[in-house]
Amino acid sequence: MQETIQGNASVIEGLTALCPGDGVRHSADAYGNAYHWFHLENPHKMTMAAPLLKQAGARLCMISAYNPEQKEALKELCYHFDIAGIVYNVTLTITGEWPNVESITPLFANADWHEREMMELLGVPITGHPKPTRLFLDEELDAGILNEVVPLSVMMNGASTTDLWERILKDKEQKA
Repeated sequence: MQETIQGNASVIEGLTALCPGDGVRHSADAYGNAYHWFHLENPHKMTMAAPLLKQAGARLCMISAYNPEQKEALKELCYHFDIAGIVYNVTLTITGEWPNVESITPLFANADWHEREMMELLGVPITGHPKPTRLFLDEELDAGILNEVVPLSVMMNGASTTDLWERILKDKEQKA
């Protein structure tokens, strides 16, 4: 499966060194397009991964934030990078032990919107962001308000309408 190990060797080696045990996967899709997954053992290692990717000429495509297994305090981030048509996905988990992640906006300007949106809507603690202002919501609303209304994972699976109304009715009954 040679196509699964293609890519920038120095980036692959550098990111692999930042990942514990089985935190690295290399694969390819049905067309032979390679992609790589790296799971960092703690969010602070992103400060080492981002410069490595920047130096290799990576382009940040997107940052995804999600709440795996519906655990309230647990959030995962996946940074999707492209280098010469090969996708490098770098994931990390934010927990009580590792409660925040450093901004990569100084290296990747397009991370600005993603990071601000995650801070505002999901309450993801991003430190060192050059402009940590709100994008959409009024300042009076709590950061991460979206988690209180409908978890993103519930919204994404199409159950948001029912779940939202059940929560509203339950809240209304408790106040009555």
